[in-house]
Formats: sequence, structure tokens, C-alpha cells
Amino acid sequence: MKKRLVLLPLLFCLLLSACGNAALDRFQAFSARLNQSEALTFTAELTASYPDRQARFTLRYSLEDGVQRVTILAPDSISGISARLEAGKSTLEYDGLILDTGDLDAFGLTPMSALPLLTDALKRGHADAFWTEEGMDGVELLYDDAVRARVWFDAEGLPCRCEIQCGETVPVSCEIKNWQMH
Repeated sequence: MKKRLVLLPLLFCLLLSACGNAALDRFQAFSARLNQSEALTFTAELTASYPDRQARFTLRYSLEDGVQRVTILAPDSISGISARLEAGKSTLEYDGLILDTGDLDAFGLTPMSALPLLTDALKRGHADAFWTEEGMDGVELLYDDAVRARVWFDAEGLPCRCEIQCGETVPVSCEIKNWQMH
């Protein structure tokens, strides 16, 4: 009887590691496809949590020919404003007007910079933990010393939810829809 009790925890650990390994394998396959894709688009229902309030946005992300663009779809009062990011510079665009915003702050997270950070983390972040939750694979990516991204993948193996953690807070969370890699 004692031998069975000793073997039971060992079997449980093996089963858990097998689930983690399957999630790891699926994430690595996804990340490889993402790194090989030439274009990417998706929409995100993003919640930005500030110390005194929350703000919600609907954003469209696109990557084509090395240029990332984040366009605000909602709220209507600022719909149409786009951030264009390429090779170390960024601009804001609205109705044909382009404003140079200078280099991005490497440590500042804004609703407009969250989606480029997410895609970069999915491509280059260190995968630190894997789990399965409510039928979805989850991965925690270490982006740098201060920033982590937790990403959940749907049954098709595409990102469907994300939380970005800076230090001890989670200033950005989002639901991801219409993920398309080309």
C-alpha cells in the first residue's frame, strides 16, 4: 500500500508535466508561425487600468512590411487615430495629419503601445510558465525585467486573451479577436 501512495504523487507530477509540455509544444509552433508570417492583423477590446480609473478601447493592430499600426476603433470620440511604429520611431496620424511623437519610451506602457508589446513578447519573450485553464492553453512570457505578458490561446491555438503586468500591477488586459497571420 505504501508503494502505491508513493507512486501516486509521481504519476500526478508526470501528468502535469505532460500537460505543460503539450502547451509548450503548441506555443512554440504558434511562435514559429508568427515569426515566419509576413503580415498580421487582429482586433482587441482593451481595458487600461489607471490608479484612479479604467478606460476601454477597441483597437485594430496590423503589421505589414515591418510597419506596425494601431488604430482606435472605439470610443467614437477618438476613432480613427492611428499610431504608426517602425524602426525606432513613432507617429500619430489622424485624418491625413501626421504628428511625430519621437522615440517610444522603453518602459512606458500605454494603450497604443500594448499591442506592439504583446506581439513582440509572443515572438521574442521567454516562456516562463504553461497551464491549461477552461480548455485554453496559457503561457506567461517574460518580456523584460519589469514586464510580463500572460496569454491564453483558444482551441484553434490563437491568442484570445492577454494581461500585461508591469511590476506588481496589471495595467492592461484585453480580449483578442480575428487574429490573422499571413
